[in-house]
Amino acid sequence: MQYLSSPTLTTVSYDKSGSGPPLILVHGSFSDHNTNWEFVKPQFEKQFTVYAIARRGRGETDATEGHSLIDESLDVVTLIQAIDEPVFLLGHSYGAQVALAAANKVPNHVLKLVLYEAPYPQSIRKEALMQLEALAQADHWEDFAITFFRDVLFVPIEELDELRATELWSPIIADAKATLGDLRTLVRYNFKADRFRDLPIPVLLQIGSESPRALYVTNAIAAVLPDARIEELPGQAHEGMTTAPELYTEAVFRFLLEK
Repeated sequence: MQYLSSPTLTTVSYDKSGSGPPLILVHGSFSDHNTNWEFVKPQFEKQFTVYAIARRGRGETDATEGHSLIDESLDVVTLIQAIDEPVFLLGHSYGAQVALAAANKVPNHVLKLVLYEAPYPQSIRKEALMQLEALAQADHWEDFAITFFRDVLFVPIEELDELRATELWSPIIADAKATLGDLRTLVRYNFKADRFRDLPIPVLLQIGSESPRALYVTNAIAAVLPDARIEELPGQAHEGMTTAPELYTEAVFRFLLEK
C-alpha cells in the first residue's frame, strides 16, 4: 500500500493499480478498499489508474475515534491533491457522502463524480443505533451485521439468509467494528443538499431499482446540482458492483468516458 498524511495528521493508505486517467474509489461500510470493488476493479484497471483508498480503520489507515465525515473527506482531498492531474471520483454508500464532500472542497480537481446511494444521516434511527451499540458492546458482531441489514437497509430475510451462506459474509462481519465508527460519524453529520448547489462538475447518481430510495439523498442532491443525472441499476439494490459487476462497470464507463 501507499501512504499519505491528512490535515488531521491521520495516516491514510491506498492501493494504486491499472493505467489510464486517475479514478479514486471511496468504499462504503461493511467493506474496505478491496472487498467493495473486488468484482469491478479488474475492469476499471483496464481503463483507469485506480486509487482505492482505505477509509478510517481499514487497510493501513489509522483507526480513529470521534472523527467527522468532513475529516474523512479531507483524507480523500489529500489523495486528490497528491495526484498531478484532475481525477474521476466514485463513492459508494457512506463513501459516497465522503466523496461528495471531498469534491465540493476541490471541484477544480475533479472531472466527474459518481455517487451510489449516499445515505441520509437520519436513515439510522436512534432506536436502531442503540440496539447496534448494545450488540457491539457484547462483541456480537454477526448479530450486529444481521440487525443492520434487516432493520436499517430492510433486506428481506430470504435474501439475507442467501448472503450469509456465501463467501461474502465473513468480510462483512470482519468490518463490523469499523462500520460502527461509520454509523456514529454519519448520525452526527449535518447533511444539507443546498451546500452542493454550486458544484460545477457532472455527477452520476446511481440507484438500485430494488433499493428503498427514501434512505438515500439521491433525489435531494439531484434537485440542486447543476449537472446531475439519476441512473437506475435494474434488478439491483445497494450492492450492484457485487451482484451485477458487468452491469455496474458498463454504467460507470458510459458516464466517465463519454465526451
